[in-house]
Amino acid sequence: MSGASGNSGSNKSGIGSLRLENKGRDIRLANIAAAKAVAAAVRTSLGPRGMDKMIQDARGQVVITNDGATILKQMQVVHPTAKMLVELSKSQDIEAGDGTTSVVVIAGALLGAAEQLLEKGIHPQAISDGFMTAATKADEILREIAIPLSMSDRESLILSASTSLNSKVVAQSSDLLAPIAVDAVLKAADLTTSPPTIDLSDIRISTKLGGTVDNTEMVDGLVLTQKISKIAGGPNKIQNAKIGLIQFCLSPAKTDMENTVSVKDYTQMDRILREERAQLAKMIKHIAKTGCNVLLIQKSILRDAVTNLSLDFLAKAKILVVRDIERDDIDFLSRILGVEPVASLDHFTADRLGSADLVHEEHMGGEGLGSIVRFTGLHASAKCVSILMRGSTHVVLEEAERSLHDALCVVRSLVRVQAMIPGGGCPEMEVSVRLRKLAQTLTGVESHCIRHFAEALEVIPSTLAENAGLNAIEIVTQLRAAHVQGFIHAGVDVKNGTITYDIGKNLKVLQPLLVSLSALRMATETVRMIMKIDDFVYTK
Repeated sequence: MSGASGNSGSNKSGIGSLRLENKGRDIRLANIAAAKAVAAAVRTSLGPRGMDKMIQDARGQVVITNDGATILKQMQVVHPTAKMLVELSKSQDIEAGDGTTSVVVIAGALLGAAEQLLEKGIHPQAISDGFMTAATKADEILREIAIPLSMSDRESLILSASTSLNSKVVAQSSDLLAPIAVDAVLKAADLTTSPPTIDLSDIRISTKLGGTVDNTEMVDGLVLTQKISKIAGGPNKIQNAKIGLIQFCLSPAKTDMENTVSVKDYTQMDRILREERAQLAKMIKHIAKTGCNVLLIQKSILRDAVTNLSLDFLAKAKILVVRDIERDDIDFLSRILGVEPVASLDHFTADRLGSADLVHEEHMGGEGLGSIVRFTGLHASAKCVSILMRGSTHVVLEEAERSLHDALCVVRSLVRVQAMIPGGGCPEMEVSVRLRKLAQTLTGVESHCIRHFAEALEVIPSTLAENAGLNAIEIVTQLRAAHVQGFIHAGVDVKNGTITYDIGKNLKVLQPLLVSLSALRMATETVRMIMKIDDFVYTK
């Protein structure tokens, strides 16, 4: 009897263990399916022949883009694992600024490879370890085939920025935007440190509707798209400008306590108005006494706080006024103009003013296009750059701004890691070929994992070919053969529908090494994390 009871307990334990194992497998497969669905959603946007997505939000606003990070940000993703791929794209955007679509596509392909290994009965931990080994070796291979770069090589920097822009809606304007991106980064970067440093917050892109993308310019100074606030007699041009930036209201003082004043006599009303005028006049006189002749007012200050009466006094004092300065722009303006923001009238002193040789209003030329305020001859020593972006519609203008930001990030990546690598699927195929060779020297589970990792990387050249309307199998086979023969810089020529044996030299398709390094590393880390999940725990 006791023996029978013991066998029964053993059987129940075995069944329970099997159920737990099946549950973990089912959850992994569900996670993989959700993540692969996200990768499939952005895959058609990869490369210079990739398609765009039109996204409409609940308010009816439309975004047209092929930027992976923007697409995923706009998508209403619910599944927790799918959200991990959204965060992956965001992390790639922060780290490298480009490759946001590639990193998600690679992660999806690696998850597909992991799914095949799971079906063969290989343990998830073994798959994770094998992928880590492959990723480490891939990092070494990428650094080995990279091309060193000097910051004085402006032409190569422009080629890399152009490669990023050629996959965007504004590809036809890459000859203009790429040099702007390079010059802006080089001007804002500190190349004297080791390694050189660059903060993209030192580069401000101002957008103005009207004209075309080809009217975009890097400004020698600063451009504000706000209008000058003035009434008759107010200046619209100031030479030898002394610039103040205030964060307080130009209005008569009010009591700290809420109360009601009842006025029944016109004489009393007239006395109140005279007192308010006297207070405003005193405030403006204090501002003018410091030498300030250009006044910037933060947007958070209520519009009615700067009344026509205040503007009248400012006009008589020959002070040019620009309102609605965004709070997010305060730090940039303080650095580029050398002005210190002032929160109260008592602290408004001459030593807090910035300076410029000329501040003037410039009309854009077309009806309804408005004007801009241009600051030239800045005296501040900060390495800040202002770019004026133009576009025919809001949709075009927004996508052009995103594209230029990506190009700036590409050049920033080259400043941080001064090496380039050919594009067109070249690095992924070279890594794939070498990892296959490595797998042949190994045995057991590790060999299987590394080989599947290598096969998954072929998704990039395959997708580039598919999006260009080519025969993906034929193109990938030819590209693989070229790399096996030793053409380490061979890549897919999507324009001519063939492969080229040196895509960097022949087609000038180059990208920062940091983009490829970051994409492979982050995609692998995310896949390894997903593979280790075997249960969902919901909390309230």
